[in-house]
Amino acid sequence: MAGFFKRLLQRFTSRKVDLDELEESLIMGDVGFRMTEQILERLRAMGRGLDPEEVVDVCREEMLKILPPQTAPLSYFPDKPCVIFIVGVNGTGKTTSTARLAQLLKRQGHSVMLAAADTFRAAAIEQLDAWAQRVEVPIIKGQYKADPAAVCHDAWEAAKKRCIHYLLCDTAGRLHTRDNLMAELSKIERVLGRKDADSPHETLLVVDATTGSNALQQAKEFQKAVGNLTGVIVTKLDGSGKGGCVISIQHELGVPARFIGTGEGPDDFEVFEARKFVEGIL
Repeated sequence: MAGFFKRLLQRFTSRKVDLDELEESLIMGDVGFRMTEQILERLRAMGRGLDPEEVVDVCREEMLKILPPQTAPLSYFPDKPCVIFIVGVNGTGKTTSTARLAQLLKRQGHSVMLAAADTFRAAAIEQLDAWAQRVEVPIIKGQYKADPAAVCHDAWEAAKKRCIHYLLCDTAGRLHTRDNLMAELSKIERVLGRKDADSPHETLLVVDATTGSNALQQAKEFQKAVGNLTGVIVTKLDGSGKGGCVISIQHELGVPARFIGTGEGPDDFEVFEARKFVEGIL
């Protein structure tokens, strides 16, 4: 969505804004139907020809009303590991985001451990293992097609013994078999629940900004399957021309963006900031 408002200003430079064209632009920008209607309703209430600058101001204000002014920090416990499930369909950057989150937490002074719970794909285990070596964090892994719950159990035991702050579990991304996914995650929860009844403490969904409205649909499906998404990690915001899914997921599901990926390196990952994000799409 980068440059969305700039393109809007250029489109209507020499004339008043046409609301039908604006509606099309907002929908194409993936801000979602509800957010688009909210913006248009306010503009119609102004009841006169609108300059592009006025429209941009209204868009900015309405988006900032929806996005939380501050991003909630991840849960933290002094006497046990915070268990974080990382979920998402394959191809969104789920495994890479897991590693980058580990790197970010390390930079913040925390200890981190990875659990290679996506045993459905051998490549996912190998990829996460390579990332663990790159960002220098310990990893617990099993064999291809091993029981993910057993991997997470062993990882929790190791994290607890080593007084690790955060245990990041890279889970399988089989959205097309939602029943299997839900059963698998439920089993992991049951197993970890014997160690800590409150785990997982966070469940973060990874979505690809370039997929547009599909990101919202994936969020809806995972919300049904998992039941308690606590945040979204949005990848590929570096010049993708997209990003409106951040707003539509927040507006329609109440699930906030918590982190964003902005490049290919391990450090191209940061905490989501609403005002910075909205200003960045100007």
